[in-house]
Amino acid sequence: MKRRKSTPAARKETVVAKIPDNPAVAAAPAQAASPLTHIDQRGQARMVDVTEKGASERIAVAEGRVIMRKETLDLVLAGNAMKGDVLGAARLAGIMAAKRTHGLIPLCHPLPLSKVEIEINPEHSLPGFLVQATVKVTAKTGAEMEALTAVSISCLTIYDMVKAVERGMRIEGIRLLLKSGGKSGEWRAEA
Repeated sequence: MKRRKSTPAARKETVVAKIPDNPAVAAAPAQAASPLTHIDQRGQARMVDVTEKGASERIAVAEGRVIMRKETLDLVLAGNAMKGDVLGAARLAGIMAAKRTHGLIPLCHPLPLSKVEIEINPEHSLPGFLVQATVKVTAKTGAEMEALTAVSISCLTIYDMVKAVERGMRIEGIRLLLKSGGKSGEWRAEA
């Protein structure tokens, strides 16, 4: 039996023919633009088109906490963790994560970040660490996801560096504190 060679156009037609129509989408009346910018009028995920937006300076600040026993906090502060410099590794991991956010979160735009700063402060009242990331960029879209990703990975790195001492640590309170720039201007989280 002879096989026919398929051309790219023929393969495309075959693939399209195999995708069933969604009757709910086809029957749905035209809707107003969704307030969710990553969802199109048919309810499909999409990357936002920022072509027409003007570049502006944008800043995003996010925070998170790593809660641990007092003994674990003291061990880290004394520099006695078996894996080495816990806070230095967490800072670097957060910076690297911010730079790679577009590769981790499917609909994020790649951004030319001009600043990523990770602050990690001991909070004896928790006990644990308060982690804060500040990301700055001049671009057509904001850097909130980069700041949130930086905080998340910094917190996870702290956990990884000392989990041999305490596996029950908790990562909590990851949230956006501030975003500025762009069309919507400044936004601050409530205290």
